[in-house]
Amino acid sequence: MRSASPRSTAASVPVTTVPRSRSHATRSDRLDPESRRWIQRLSPGSAERNAAIESLHVLLLGAARFEIARRRGSLPHLRGSDQDDLAHQSADDALVAILSKLGDFRGDSRFTTWAYKFALLEAAVKLRRRAWQSREVPLEPERWALIAGDDATPQQGAERAELLAALRDAIARDLTPHQRRILVAVALNGVPIDVLAERLGTTRGALYKTIHDARRRLRAALGDA
Repeated sequence: MRSASPRSTAASVPVTTVPRSRSHATRSDRLDPESRRWIQRLSPGSAERNAAIESLHVLLLGAARFEIARRRGSLPHLRGSDQDDLAHQSADDALVAILSKLGDFRGDSRFTTWAYKFALLEAAVKLRRRAWQSREVPLEPERWALIAGDDATPQQGAERAELLAALRDAIARDLTPHQRRILVAVALNGVPIDVLAERLGTTRGALYKTIHDARRRLRAALGDA
């Protein structure tokens, strides 16, 4: 993972021009006044767009700082300057994502609530990546014993052991090597999917597709068994 970048501002964030949606008028009628004002100010061609972007960046930075502070217990060695850098990176990336998806906002919630979620997500992703920065990503099963548990009755334990044995056999027999590596890393070893995507040089979407295909194969194999 790349190291934290120097503190940036909204002015340094690349802004994607979003075409005006053909349903803009209909959507605008559904928005609360504050949300409508945000959309109008952020829309391409608005004389207030730059000022609105700066204001939005401030809100996103506050949301990112809140999320990082809430999760800092998982990274006790993260210094204050690192936290601030991660907050700025999260706000910057959230701002770019919001501007690129501005036409997707439909007013199901307040605009600021919708926007905050982008910053919270970006902060959470960056913290997970930082937590795994120096850790090896396990791609082989490590937690079968934990899955079995120790609170079952003898009959439940026997049934669970039989199911786990069938599942292990199906994973080894019916999945491709790639499907097996991804499913084991995410489902058994608890590797966050965004961390795994970064390590393997792929995308979250590609990994979700691999996991979906792997689970479908396993359901079919266990159903046949």
